[in-house]
Amino acid sequence: MTDGVDVRAAAGEFDRKAVAEAESMAEDERQQVLDLFPSEAWAGLPLERYALGQAAPAGSGPTYCRLLEFLTPNLGSIRGGSAAKHIMYHHVSGEWRLAAPLRGMDAQDAWADLRGQFVTAFDSVAAGDFDAVDDLELLRFGPTLVTKSLSTYFPQHFLPIHAAEHLRRFIGLLGGAAEADAPAWRNNRRLLELVRSREEFQGWTGQEVMHFLYAHFDPRPRQRTIWKVAPGERGRMWEECRDGGFICVGWDELGDLGLYQSDTDLKQALDAYWPRSTGGSLTLARRLLAFRDLEAGDRVVANRGVDEVLATGTVDGGYRFDPDRPEFRHVVPVTWDVSHARKLSKAQHGWRSTFAKVDPALFATFTTRDTDSAPSAHQAHGGAPVALPEDVQAVLDALDRKGQVILHGPPGTGKTRLALGAALALADRADALGAEPGPRTEAQAEMLRGDRVRMVTFHPSYGYEDFVEGFKPDLSATGPGLTLALADGLFHALCGRASARPEQTFLLIIDEINRGDLPRIFGELMTLLELDKRNLPVDLPVSGRSFSVPPNIRIIGTMNTADRSISHLDAAVRRRFAFLPVGPDPDAVSGTVGPLDLAAFFESLNTRITRRLDADHQIGHAYLLRDGEPIATEEDLAAAFHHEVIPLLEDHCLGRADLLHSILGGLVDADTGRPVMMSPQDLVTALATEFTSGTQGSDA
Repeated sequence: MTDGVDVRAAAGEFDRKAVAEAESMAEDERQQVLDLFPSEAWAGLPLERYALGQAAPAGSGPTYCRLLEFLTPNLGSIRGGSAAKHIMYHHVSGEWRLAAPLRGMDAQDAWADLRGQFVTAFDSVAAGDFDAVDDLELLRFGPTLVTKSLSTYFPQHFLPIHAAEHLRRFIGLLGGAAEADAPAWRNNRRLLELVRSREEFQGWTGQEVMHFLYAHFDPRPRQRTIWKVAPGERGRMWEECRDGGFICVGWDELGDLGLYQSDTDLKQALDAYWPRSTGGSLTLARRLLAFRDLEAGDRVVANRGVDEVLATGTVDGGYRFDPDRPEFRHVVPVTWDVSHARKLSKAQHGWRSTFAKVDPALFATFTTRDTDSAPSAHQAHGGAPVALPEDVQAVLDALDRKGQVILHGPPGTGKTRLALGAALALADRADALGAEPGPRTEAQAEMLRGDRVRMVTFHPSYGYEDFVEGFKPDLSATGPGLTLALADGLFHALCGRASARPEQTFLLIIDEINRGDLPRIFGELMTLLELDKRNLPVDLPVSGRSFSVPPNIRIIGTMNTADRSISHLDAAVRRRFAFLPVGPDPDAVSGTVGPLDLAAFFESLNTRITRRLDADHQIGHAYLLRDGEPIATEEDLAAAFHHEVIPLLEDHCLGRADLLHSILGGLVDADTGRPVMMSPQDLVTALATEFTSGTQGSDA
């Protein structure tokens, strides 16, 4: 059984005939690979026929890496991410990007080594010596490409499943144990052995197995970000996108986005093509990479302006760069549903830029007739299925893996909100995650009034007697003088309830966890937090009672890195907690105030703070939100800037006027650090001039 689904029963109900068409297309694609790149020709294969990022010789067809990543989807997808998966590739900068063991080598010499290892791998598998492939060091730097190569040339020995994490999940599903440090191709063989050992899969092809596993047990995130993508300025590319079944964006000068390995890499290219005085193009780089990494099944919205939905769409293929298009060459295939087109009653100010995240609750209002637009990860109140946001799911995954997690980041980034969101999911109230602020707060209050979730704020005077146990004044005593009685602390009491109901998860949220003396507060219980030491009894030193932490207890802590960095935490604490960064989110403040692009201002300000101070002292997006929405008026922006942002920065700068001036520029006096006073309207113009000069790209 897995998540309530029986593998044997699901296999018995699976329609294998429905896979026939995909299997036929997969065989056609495999034959194309064998025709263009026969295994016996690999020993003499030239570099220009292998690598991405270079023009293939005329009439020779696509390069091997392009063929496997983009043109053979039915053989198993390896799309997404950067070209680093190909071990070596030609970067848009003109240089060769090589895996670590090849760096410093001439490209042709590096290719000779890499090609030799591919040939050795093919020869070894043909001879049945599968273990020999594990010794080929270079191939370990491109496990998905190598595994797809092996499954293409040797489908009798490998399944068309190539992602390492997916293979590990499927192995566990079938009752096996994956080798954590094994390359993907080795775990692929392990999965194949498990499949062949099970009666329900007798006679199945690799394609049938792959389609069955992904149909019933897809390990990919259940809810991914929904993106709004503008099809050109004022939707001028919409008809072409609609009729052609795709969405496209500009920034053509960048070339193939697949050739960029990181957001920093792409940001450097953006700054080179569109120089900005503040270097604030990191948000755009991240959005472009998110566009590149859209996967089949992801949902998108096409818009015109800030108040019109042209259509919703479902991604049905992977990103490609089409150099033959006259413009807007970055393309993702989409199946559009124009029945969702509508004018919005409320303008979405964050939609002025090409890309914007769409709140799932808002998206649901576009697609209320669809029953399958939001697959489930957790149950809602009353049992209805609800998908979880990615950040909440990441917290739950960390809790499953470690038992306790600390959410860390600068002030105002939403750490406590995220902790409470994860608590709602664990308390079967995931339906409240997409609710308006009022109903969500009510759901959180109701949850905290129950007995499964407790929340506490640590402070310097908080101690072991508050958390575990201690002698406290007995308010019920009637005799003279002070009477002390043994009392359970917050955590002790929560563990007691959890022990009595092992089928339910209990959660403790510790806000400002770094403000307490953690070794003193946790005491000997620090050891018991480890998942493999749950239910291990210890004698408490105050009462002598036996105590253990039950397996169904989870802990979420939050900490402001501006107060104290992670490195200052006790080493024993760091070993027992997972740490998830919660950083400033420019998408959360996507919008405009007059001429000011709020997200660009926010990113540029934090870029300066990082350069002059450090990343821990950035400001969070909450400073630019009102009632959960980006600030929309000059008056609100002026109030936030003068009454919240400047006092915070003055504190960070420790009274140094020169340091404050280096961050805020002409908005403060260079000698005194006093803010320059001006009307809210003039302040907006001054902020736009100081922080957002340059090109950010707006196609709404």
